[in-house]
Amino acid sequence: MSATADRVLVAGASGDTGRELLAVLRPTDLRVRATTRSYADVDALERLGADEVEVVDFFDSADAVRAVADCDIVLCALGTSPGLRHAVGGKLVDRTGVVNLVTASVGADVDHFVLESAIGVGSSKAGMPLPGRLLVRATLKAKQDAEAAIRRSGIGYTIVRPGKLTDDPPSEDVLVGEGGDSVSGSIPRADVARVMAAAPFTTEARNRTFEVVSRSGLAGTPSNLVEIEWDRERLGLEHERASP
Repeated sequence: MSATADRVLVAGASGDTGRELLAVLRPTDLRVRATTRSYADVDALERLGADEVEVVDFFDSADAVRAVADCDIVLCALGTSPGLRHAVGGKLVDRTGVVNLVTASVGADVDHFVLESAIGVGSSKAGMPLPGRLLVRATLKAKQDAEAAIRRSGIGYTIVRPGKLTDDPPSEDVLVGEGGDSVSGSIPRADVARVMAAAPFTTEARNRTFEVVSRSGLAGTPSNLVEIEWDRERLGLEHERASP
């Protein structure tokens, strides 16, 4: 990551992980642009620390281009709201919106794209029990397609696949697996946000896909754990090494 990279797009900032990302970025000197689909969220996102707020429909490719203009880093927390579409499919922002944002990021010469995906996607399907996978099967396939689009794009990327998301305070003790069938369990959104925000500044996280859970939320026996020294200095936090 270039030392001059200083403008960050938080896509999906009005969601739960997006708000946690704003909380992590707020104390930094990074300039943060947040997106939301609703004008009703603008004031709240500004209060949470966004320097700019854009009302964007990522199903519209022109909106995606507008959202990412002049940004160095994209932190993508786009996701489908709870409902039947997770199972039955249709037009999902997890696929169409993310792919539009990836395409726009290529045109904007973005340096690093971080995607919040999920354990259960692609090679990590064993980390989500079968009944759960069936309930969200369409979303998992959409996220798999989005992951593939990022890997093909040529942009530097980090894909973060968290386990079941919780609203607990950050544990600051994250287990990181790589290779799909590695870890399962749960993790606070606050921990996911810290990993996502640190990834663009962590050289060893570039062009890799990680599964993440908190140590306290671990289910079963982990495998394929990796040590990543997350460079959080730019975030005003100490270096943190995720240890097996």
